[in-house]
Amino acid sequence: MSASKIENEKIGGEIEVKRAHELLYKMVLVRTFEENAEEMYAMGKVWGTMHLSIGEEAVAAGASSAITNNDYLLNTHRGHGHFLVWGGDLKRMMAEFLGKEAGYCRGRGGSMHIADVESNNLGAQGIVAGNLPISVGVGLSIQMRATQQVVLTLFGDGATNEGEFHEALNMASIWKLPVIYLCENNQYGMSMSVKRAVNVEHLSERAKAYNIPGFTIDGNDVIAVHKAVREAAERARKGEGPTLIEAVTYRYRGHSKSDKQLYRTREEVKEWMKKDPIPRFAKLLKVSDEELEKLTIKAKEDIRKAVEFAENSPEPDVNAILEGIYA
Repeated sequence: MSASKIENEKIGGEIEVKRAHELLYKMVLVRTFEENAEEMYAMGKVWGTMHLSIGEEAVAAGASSAITNNDYLLNTHRGHGHFLVWGGDLKRMMAEFLGKEAGYCRGRGGSMHIADVESNNLGAQGIVAGNLPISVGVGLSIQMRATQQVVLTLFGDGATNEGEFHEALNMASIWKLPVIYLCENNQYGMSMSVKRAVNVEHLSERAKAYNIPGFTIDGNDVIAVHKAVREAAERARKGEGPTLIEAVTYRYRGHSKSDKQLYRTREEVKEWMKKDPIPRFAKLLKVSDEELEKLTIKAKEDIRKAVEFAENSPEPDVNAILEGIYA
């Protein structure tokens, strides 16, 4: 097979070979970043709390690869992966983590509120379902400007029981707004099992109430996520309105750093680890364990440089603390 033919080949009929390998590295980078962040938090270098998405990397990789950088991203408090795969600069993100002036939000946002408006990354929300009403405004703006863009809106299973979820989907539905609602169902809203909090088998069934498409997919399968988001984007660009996608996945760590995880067993976590999205995608790409280890080594080196940059960056100037305050 010629080199050009191989390059044009699509993994799973969805993602070009070169792009797929880039996504695999991004997934490794996200996990390595979060493992490093966890260590720095234990050392007292990270201010505030943080919410790790270790185990959920396939959702970020599959979703971001299915739309363009001209589209919009509305992130969640568990959004490091989405930010990095979207194209976030590792050094500036690390600086934000450590509360430095060189960070995306000049050290004011920290883990839960990183944004980069210049790249259409409209920021993460610390409030559960807080980005859902915003998605209606962004979607309406796109519709009024007729730009053919879409807005990818992320939230967890816990957010589907908030009033904002239902209000947002209702408005987006009746106005046929170009919004992709992507629910990362990692089985728990803090310590509450989704099975105890919702009386439907699949969260995507809630789309029926608003007469919009709803799909439940394997959130640990990069190809499945990519395909679902791509198809939702195509519908949105044609003026057919929003789609609700439920990506079933799992977080290996607790809700936040203060979570003792008394609500689940170690056996449950180990069972989900057998479905780990990174080695699963590597196997699909025929990447060996040795090659995967090399990617991890590269990721660690890239993160080491980012930490060095962040630690050598200046602290915010107290005299400029009120800059950027709107009210």
